[in-house]
Amino acid sequence: MGQGTTPGGGGKDAVDKATDAAEQAADSTGFTLAARAGYVAAGILHLLIGIIALGLSDGGSGSADQSGAIGQLATRPGGTVLLWFCFLGCLALALFLVSEIFFGARSGSAKDRAVFRTKCAGQSVVYAGIGVTFGRFALGGSTDSSSSTSSVSASLMSHPAGSVLLFAVGLGILGVGGYFIHSGVTRRFRKHLTRLPLRPAGTALVALGAVGYIAKGVALGVLGVLVLVSTVRHDPEQSTGLDGALKSLRDQPFGMWILGSVALGLMAYGVFMVIRSRYQRM
Repeated sequence: MGQGTTPGGGGKDAVDKATDAAEQAADSTGFTLAARAGYVAAGILHLLIGIIALGLSDGGSGSADQSGAIGQLATRPGGTVLLWFCFLGCLALALFLVSEIFFGARSGSAKDRAVFRTKCAGQSVVYAGIGVTFGRFALGGSTDSSSSTSSVSASLMSHPAGSVLLFAVGLGILGVGGYFIHSGVTRRFRKHLTRLPLRPAGTALVALGAVGYIAKGVALGVLGVLVLVSTVRHDPEQSTGLDGALKSLRDQPFGMWILGSVALGLMAYGVFMVIRSRYQRM
């Protein structure tokens, strides 16, 4: 054994070097820039969903969800290039959020660090899922979010434990919807932004975010309620994802106006997310 070397020291040094290299890569300008593209992709997705939902509020047709929006994007000139851009951006953002689980929570209380890591883990799964959908369409494939949601719900409902899990998912979605509404009302999302533009541009950006967060919260809240109702009634056909949630709004009294308002809010959220890519604290 060489002088000054302790048992296992070489292995520990290698792990430390690998950890440092991974942290440096996560903090690199190129990787951060690629991750910001993920917010642009999310913005494009919400903008398209909002446009489809606005058409539904006026008696039109379409699927106001991920697959419907991305499917429309795929048919546009240059759509394939944009799909690949969105795929890579979402993948980079998902990886960035994974890196934040390990390197981004080193101060604050143990509870704050745990909440931060849990939030990053959940967001990384969401962006990875969105990225997979973009990638599937970029490769020429397709998917139906509503049918997939109903199929998964039916599979879970066939098992007692599955129904409990599905009910918990519904509560979780409802909770996330409430979080979005609260963030919009209190402007809490501002703490994630840095170097906001001066007024009036900064004020307009915050207003866009507030409207967008509230609209997305309403959409998620309705989605959560539908999941809960479908579980209680043991009817997977009522669990049809975001598209079903938005269309259920349309079927309510004054539903066209309600859906139109939510659609405009989702469009505002999409624009906010695109601009957020520039000002997001990373």
